Amino acid sequence: MNVIVTNEQQQKLAVLDVDIIKNIQGSYTAFEIVEMFKDFFYDKMILDVTSVKDYNNIQSYQVLAKGLGPDKLILFLPEGTSLCTPQFLAQLVTLGFYNFTTNTDGVKYLLKTPNTLKDVEHIQKMGGGGAIRDPNRQPDKQEERRDASFAMNAIIGIKNATEHAGSTTLTYMMKKELNAIYGEKVIAMEINKKDFPVFNEKNMLSVNPDSIRATIEKYRGRAILLVDIADYDDLTMCTDVIYLVEPSTIKLNKLIKTNRSIFNRLKHKKVVLNKSLLNNKDLSEFEYEAGLKVFFNMPPLNERKRNEEVVDLLRKIGLVTEKPTEKKESKVFGLFRR
Repeated sequence: MNVIVTNEQQQKLAVLDVDIIKNIQGSYTAFEIVEMFKDFFYDKMILDVTSVKDYNNIQSYQVLAKGLGPDKLILFLPEGTSLCTPQFLAQLVTLGFYNFTTNTDGVKYLLKTPNTLKDVEHIQKMGGGGAIRDPNRQPDKQEERRDASFAMNAIIGIKNATEHAGSTTLTYMMKKELNAIYGEKVIAMEINKKDFPVFNEKNMLSVNPDSIRATIEKYRGRAILLVDIADYDDLTMCTDVIYLVEPSTIKLNKLIKTNRSIFNRLKHKKVVLNKSLLNNKDLSEFEYEAGLKVFFNMPPLNERKRNEEVVDLLRKIGLVTEKPTEKKESKVFGLFRR
């Protein structure tokens, strides 16, 4: 049995005569769709891509591929749009999406006879992506640089789960490391706060909630936008979010007292233990007691110097594939800039 997720193309798919076990309509982030269906049994998902918020962004399809598996999806594309160009289709093929169409006859055909790599390899080559590599083979340097381009237009949220868990400073340190690779194509934005100006760093913006969408549109051509969400609750603008937990006794007890179900809510999220002094044994015990898997264990850091741990976190998120080159600072503390 199959599932259908529709939005703007709902009327086109309404006439589709196939076995359906679940049909939902609306606009969702890629993460929300993964959450809805990751534990749901079905044969194929027919996905009207307009139901995915930010469906023009290849990052959204990365999330779907990782969370649901590209072989489970038939992408129903809006005809005549930028999604139907060789360049965009080539990126879909590189991510493992071989089944996409703009009409219902195509959906019926793909349900009966799914495409293989051989069927779509010519599209991947037309789009300039070259041959598709075996996922089990280690990439060469040229492939790593190409893969890094998939992080373009990534909007990464950094949110405090425990009180004052360090989202502002970690956002700053992540941006510094990303600048070494992407230069000024990296933007950082804090919401409803005025902490960024104290870093005296370019491209670090302080915005109020009413200006979030306008700011994202203004800088959409940049490579990466880091968002210090802190205590702001609307995460729909983000393509990915990490949740910071400071694992001190007082912070954890205060968190649980405020919200007893918090760890259950964080169970399938990217939880980063920040300013953590936990060793491997402590980490295992924490994961067992909290009932969740920790995405990354970040020790206390000195923000005045380069930290390999921050690079490791960026690499695990998927924003870095190559080690950034070392840059020398003209001043020890960087307090004043010309």
